[in-house]
Amino acid sequence: MRIPFLHSRPRDYSLEPLAGKDADAVALIHHEDFVRPWSGGEFSDLLSQNTVFGYAAREVGRGKAPPVGFVLARLVAGEGEILTVAVARTHRRQGLGWRLMDAVLRELHGQRADALFLEVDEMNVAAIALYRRLGFIQVGKRPGYYKTGDAGTSSALVMRRDLR
Repeated sequence: MRIPFLHSRPRDYSLEPLAGKDADAVALIHHEDFVRPWSGGEFSDLLSQNTVFGYAAREVGRGKAPPVGFVLARLVAGEGEILTVAVARTHRRQGLGWRLMDAVLRELHGQRADALFLEVDEMNVAAIALYRRLGFIQVGKRPGYYKTGDAGTSSALVMRRDLR
């Protein structure tokens, strides 16, 4: 016997450029995972810079529904940097992190960037595994970089992927 609510259909998502109108929605997603989340105004300010770009993931068939995941990146002097990436908890384990990162990598390849950098909390095992599968290697560590919910800190791993 199949119980419908226990066997959900795979969801389909589309990726599109992240826009200023998405700032408040992505701030809500960011709030789910970061001790010091960014505000909609901060996202809007970043998106107004000509070196910053990103992608939003939306569920197909949901009209103008807000993003369920996003990535924000910057490209300066041939080097890309992931500023932040997040997927809403209810949409995880659907391959969205991979797809969002792949969109940035494709954009940077098209722009002929040399490398892409990111920082990731050393405690975020899932993200580290994803980045390694995408070809990133650890090139540094920033001790005590992230604040944790219990007033402690954790280190950031600095990772790099060569693009040429």
